[in-house]
Parts: sequence; C-alpha cells; structure tokens
Amino acid sequence: MSDLNERLNKILPRITSDEFLSGSGIGNEIAFYIFDYAPEDELKVRDYLRTMLEHIPKQKPDLQVKHIDLFTFVLDYLKSRNLLDKALQMQKEKGDEALKKALLGPMHESKISAVFAQAVSPQDHDLVIVSGVGSVWPLLRSHTLLNNLQPVMGKTPLVIFYPGRYDGQSLRLFGKIKSNNYYRAFKLVP
Repeated sequence: MSDLNERLNKILPRITSDEFLSGSGIGNEIAFYIFDYAPEDELKVRDYLRTMLEHIPKQKPDLQVKHIDLFTFVLDYLKSRNLLDKALQMQKEKGDEALKKALLGPMHESKISAVFAQAVSPQDHDLVIVSGVGSVWPLLRSHTLLNNLQPVMGKTPLVIFYPGRYDGQSLRLFGKIKSNNYYRAFKLVP
C-alpha cells in the first residue's frame, strides 16, 4: 500500500513538469505513458485520479487537460449510434459472446480511435488522461486502441491508468490477461 502511495505521489509533479509536457528525453518516440497498478487498488486509484484532476488547475492553471473514462466513452459512443439499448437487450437474451460478436464492427479499433481522437482533440489539449480500461474489456482492448492512436495524438502526451502490469514489452490486464506485445509506451513512474 505504501508503495502505491509513493508511486501515486510522483504522478502530479511528473505530468505537470515542462519536461514531461514537451516530450523532452523521449527522442522521436510517441508520448504514451502507462501507470500500472494492482487491480485490487482500482478504487484507491480512482479516488487519487479525481483528486489529481482537481489539483492540476491549481498547480498549473494554463494546462489544458482532457480526461476520458473509457467506460463512459464507450457508453456514449454506443448511445450516439443508437446501439446501447439493443446491446443491453442482446446481452440479456443471448449472452456476452453474442454481444461481443455483434459489436465487432461498431467497436472496431479504427472507428473507436477516430471517435476518441475527435473527443480528445489532441491539438487543443496539453495532456490526455485515460481511465476505465478494465471496465470496457473485452469490448475495447487498450493495446489496440493505443496502436490506432499513434497517428492521431501528435505530440500530446497520453497517460493511461492501467489495472494490471506493464513491463515495457507487453500489457497484462488484471495481472492475468496477456495482450499482444505493446512496447511503444513508457512507464509513467516505476
């Protein structure tokens, strides 16, 4: 628990630093960062995230930050396509696998990444923060979203709060579900 607290306390100074926001020290790499944590710490991390988002304007008033909760984002997306009620009914009647199969087209990474890019408008923000990764799995997988966001995020740093493990080579959601290799992100804090 104290290890998590120490790591959480390093986030705000890091993401508000000029070096971080300008991408100093990452060469030509994309500015994607992952803060991984034990899934059982989800509620603590959510509380921290709320507090952090309240403190950013106090610490750095001119910083334009966009926070996206992927769960809310997906619900809003499905509502906008008039699919949410149909999806809920399908899940109730036919189960999770049928729903997952039916949403393959609308939830395709290329479609979702385009809507995501429009929602965050990276050109208008200095920093994008993403949470809710575990809540949308398996409908939306973080490594595929990240792969599809590379061309649209430009130099805007993106920080993902990830309930699992990231070892610099692969993501392991909930510490168990192995994703395809993803090595284009940096650990936000060790």
